[in-house]
Amino acid sequence: MKNILKKITLGILVLGTAASFSAQKIDAKAKTLLDAVSSNYKSKNNVYFKFVYGTGTNKKVTKTEPGIFYSAKDKYKLKIMGTEQIFDGNKIYSISAEDQEVTVAKPNGDEQMFSPLTYIEEYKKGYNVKYLGKVTVNGVKADKIKLIPVKNNGIQEVNLFVNDAKKQLIKLEQFSADNSVSVIAISDYKENQALSTTMFNFDKNQYKNYLVTEL
Repeated sequence: MKNILKKITLGILVLGTAASFSAQKIDAKAKTLLDAVSSNYKSKNNVYFKFVYGTGTNKKVTKTEPGIFYSAKDKYKLKIMGTEQIFDGNKIYSISAEDQEVTVAKPNGDEQMFSPLTYIEEYKKGYNVKYLGKVTVNGVKADKIKLIPVKNNGIQEVNLFVNDAKKQLIKLEQFSADNSVSVIAISDYKENQALSTTMFNFDKNQYKNYLVTEL
């Protein structure tokens, strides 16, 4: 996992994984919390939430961007920084209205898509996990869980904040070895909505004047 929050082409967020399966230390309470959140998400037909993506250095966020996210099982739609990204279960479509460009690609085998499930599942892959206790996040009581990589992968630590009552991830912080910080704060959850059957489809007829590049 090279970067939990990494901006790539057109500012889209993905998660890279590291091939590290050394002996781990996983706190039992942290595991119980994360597994409960994972089970909750997997039980839903679809999920929607708003989020704020923040970046900065020296543990201080200096820039933020709002975004929205829809998912249904392995499909999703993400909007952030003037870019829309659709994953239809097969290909990723990154759409920039400003550049009038669409980039089409298949997911890299070393990357996972932007999803709450990504974060709460990653602790199983090469991280020591520790429960740090109760904290308050934006007025909400949350359990704080720290992930520290077993091997050097460019990340110092990742903090997950879980709403135990609702079994939801509400915030994630990543502190990297290069002194950068990335934060996702999640809000306005909605579940099992009546979504359009075409929600996760890419309609090329809507982008006839766009430059389409297939990687």
